[in-house]
Amino acid sequence: MIGSFLYITGSRPDIAFSVGVCARFQANPKESHLTAVNRILKYLSATIDYGIWYSKDLNLSLVGYSDVDWTGNADDRKSTAGGCFYVGSNLVAWMSKKQNSISLSIAEAEYIAVGNYCT
Repeated sequence: MIGSFLYITGSRPDIAFSVGVCARFQANPKESHLTAVNRILKYLSATIDYGIWYSKDLNLSLVGYSDVDWTGNADDRKSTAGGCFYVGSNLVAWMSKKQNSISLSIAEAEYIAVGNYCT
């Protein structure tokens, strides 16, 4: 069920947060998680005419940007990494994360940032 909901979030981003929370507990679900899944299902059936329509005539390109602020905070010298993704000219996702470790060079900071996002 969660896999189907994750597929639907491509055209229904309004349920992405709720589906993401339910997906976290997929390995060890409780009765409350089933209740949440049922609420999502009821919401989807009540809002069947909602969604995002992607026209095949438009040339929508996916573009992503990322950047790292090396030791941007002078107090703890931790780097902040972030990025955003656009479909056409519309922002569809963004992220910002303060790194857990301290680096001594820009190259080391970039390796740490890539390693944290790939795992």
